[in-house]
Amino acid sequence: MSISELLPATKNPRKWRFTWESNSHVPIIRLYLFHPNTKPSSQCTDLKVTILSDKSLLEVTWLDKNQVGSPATAASLWVPIPRVLIDVDSPINLRVLDDHIEVKFVLILPVDHPIISNFDFEAGDENELEDDELQPLQLDSDLKKLASCGEVQFYCRGCSTKLTRAVQFFKEMPSVNWREAADNWFGTCCCSFGGVSEKLVAKYANSYTCSSGMCLVDATSVVISKDDLIGHTFPDKIKLQEHKSLHSLNNSFKKLNVDHGSQNEKLHDHECVHVHEHEEETLDTNELLANKTSLLNGLLGNSFMVTSPYLSKDIKWSEISCPNCSCLLGAFPHDNLDGFPLNDSVHLFKCFISTSLPIGGSNDLFRKYSLERMFSSQLLESAKDELSFRTVVRNLQTRSPMLQIVLINPNSWCSFGDCMDEMVSIPKINIYPMIKVLFSDCSNTTESQLRKLDEWVKKNQVEDVYMLMTKALAESLELANRMLPPSHASLQGLSLSFLHR
Repeated sequence: MSISELLPATKNPRKWRFTWESNSHVPIIRLYLFHPNTKPSSQCTDLKVTILSDKSLLEVTWLDKNQVGSPATAASLWVPIPRVLIDVDSPINLRVLDDHIEVKFVLILPVDHPIISNFDFEAGDENELEDDELQPLQLDSDLKKLASCGEVQFYCRGCSTKLTRAVQFFKEMPSVNWREAADNWFGTCCCSFGGVSEKLVAKYANSYTCSSGMCLVDATSVVISKDDLIGHTFPDKIKLQEHKSLHSLNNSFKKLNVDHGSQNEKLHDHECVHVHEHEEETLDTNELLANKTSLLNGLLGNSFMVTSPYLSKDIKWSEISCPNCSCLLGAFPHDNLDGFPLNDSVHLFKCFISTSLPIGGSNDLFRKYSLERMFSSQLLESAKDELSFRTVVRNLQTRSPMLQIVLINPNSWCSFGDCMDEMVSIPKINIYPMIKVLFSDCSNTTESQLRKLDEWVKKNQVEDVYMLMTKALAESLELANRMLPPSHASLQGLSLSFLHR
């Protein structure tokens, strides 16, 4: 479920809106009520809040002063209470401000307490699929469920079109730290066990190869052979190989002319010149590694969100779209000379595909994945590894900055919606785990703004990440920003927003 699905569908500017917000481990929850055409501090008097526990509703009443000199009229609205345990014996704290009403409640237990997730909220449990939105994204769970299916076909989440042939075998994507581990264990110098390390790295590169019927799975993507993809055509491999061979031959002649005179000098300067017993085998390994250079330098990271260490100028990523509705599905990597996939692999992002029909049904193993949740998960992982809470999201194809993001609180819990003007049967609502961020859309920045951004990046040692879906991500952040009153919607020149965790 994405932020857009969590937000109210009415889009009615005359509606009062509500936002519930709490923090992990803190037994307090705040409610923000706001209306674009109302100034509560001067228009709302004699404000009262009543908890209707049996209906999981709040009744908010006040006297409305619409015009100076006119008599005040009684006004009221109803707000659904999420799945929390409010301490009805504790006092309710009320603040009436210029652009919103803030109500603070004391909770019996924090919103993330294990008892809350197992508590019976009566009719609130009627939709079991919503509980998936409260569970973390787990690779191990995905692998077990996919393997238990026997075979899986993937479908477009936008139009239900079948995208692939049946895939029967599922493996976890090899660790991106595999090469570093090999170097640390065996060493890299040619006079030690460097040769063994290189052979292991070569095997590692081959482990990224997807044969027909095989699927590699990581936290955000599934990687399949291009032969298993239905409705897509790729450049002719034979012609491309002929083109590559000619290009490689020309480069070899150029390199020979430049480097021939200095070969003897380099040999004398090298401290580790040895005659290897298995020289032919070493040459074969080096040749394999040369062919895998692009893969090893730029394809070992997560294709959904590529970090700087795994970015390669030799690799380009092209989008894969649904042949029926043109919705984005994923991407495939290729070098700068042609459009043929490296390693014959195609990366499909979990947030855009389904493992069964109907889309989002109980048998759809990827139903809980969304762009926001996948990005949040990767952002938090990056922040944990790099100890950085500042990120610039760049376009993977152009390398230009698209979003400036500062992580404020990784442990927020929120619920959004439209208030009701009358007491009607209102579905129970959940409060969802969120990350709270500051952001700025950099897609249309001027040269002076780009210079300021570069200075900010250098000053704060900001982490760069590269993605394809930057526009959709910016739209989600903008949408969630509208669910905050204006006085809470910005900070330090950046906009405040939430992303589903």
